[in-house]
Amino acid sequence: MSTMSTTESVLDHHLTAFAEKDMDAILSDYTEESVVVTNLGTFRGLDEIRGLYEDLFAEFSQEGTTMEVTQQEIEDDFAFIVWEAETPDNVYEFATDTFEIDDGEIEFQSFAGKITPKE
Repeated sequence: MSTMSTTESVLDHHLTAFAEKDMDAILSDYTEESVVVTNLGTFRGLDEIRGLYEDLFAEFSQEGTTMEVTQQEIEDDFAFIVWEAETPDNVYEFATDTFEIDDGEIEFQSFAGKITPKE
């Protein structure tokens, strides 16, 4: 399998697992060596990444939540997405994730976004 198709298939799996709020599927994309860097801090290994997604699933599973990926780029082992969302708690006006994917697993992920809390 080519690097691009492997990277794309892992990203597709990850986005589907997130949309379905499937914790086991999400965690299968990571390893104990994986690192996720966000504005909330750095999460290392499966236990810390699980905690991050527990919080994300709690917010993004609320009624009335919308989310759309507006751009996706794949280059070798790297995937980049731009997305926007609205939850009952926050407006994600502009958000981006960058993934480094190696051997079918997310080794490194970073997140940045303009998030405005609702009052």
